Amino acid sequence: MQQKFPLGFIFSMQEAIQYLKEKDIVFNFIIEKYGLPILPKRPQGFETLVLLILEQQVSIDSAKATFLKLKTKQPHFNPESLLLFSDDAFRNIGVSRQKTSYIKALSHSIINNHIDLDSLATKSSEQVREELIKIKGIGNWTIDIYLMFSLQAPDIIPLGDIAVINTIKELLDIQDKQEMENYVSKWSPHKSVATYLLWHYYLSKRNRKVVY
Repeated sequence: MQQKFPLGFIFSMQEAIQYLKEKDIVFNFIIEKYGLPILPKRPQGFETLVLLILEQQVSIDSAKATFLKLKTKQPHFNPESLLLFSDDAFRNIGVSRQKTSYIKALSHSIINNHIDLDSLATKSSEQVREELIKIKGIGNWTIDIYLMFSLQAPDIIPLGDIAVINTIKELLDIQDKQEMENYVSKWSPHKSVATYLLWHYYLSKRNRKVVY
């Protein structure tokens, strides 16, 4: 089976995969059926958080198309330029009023030094969550994905993600959110890799390929 993980992650990812296979047979099933997942990775910082806001409750492909339109209109793409970009201009490229307010809230927080995005890489997942949750429009799902994709946090599972929830319901027949939280605790300290496997199953079953 071809290894798809970046070289720097091969050992730790293999270790995580082996741990999860020993903890739960569902991961053996996923890997035997669809192979290994690709490890999502995005750069840290403002652009990724804007993209994640755009991805809230829509497909990755749709959000990326809007994001690229925004970058075309705002090539410098910094908090100052997006804060000055008019609501009408946002709407004209397909950004809702609500998401426009979220992007501007993030921009305002950075400009006014309410948050230092560069410092987040040195903090714990709990500390990152405490800081980002204060910003309007940055909820737990957005924080979970940023922690996983950008900060490489190893033990995150976004139970606000519809693909994760539906896959747990399908493969494990767990319908209650609290029961899910209790069950997935045994996947710690590798819940992020468990999430990648659940996404891999969800997308592969639907013949969908996503470039993160």
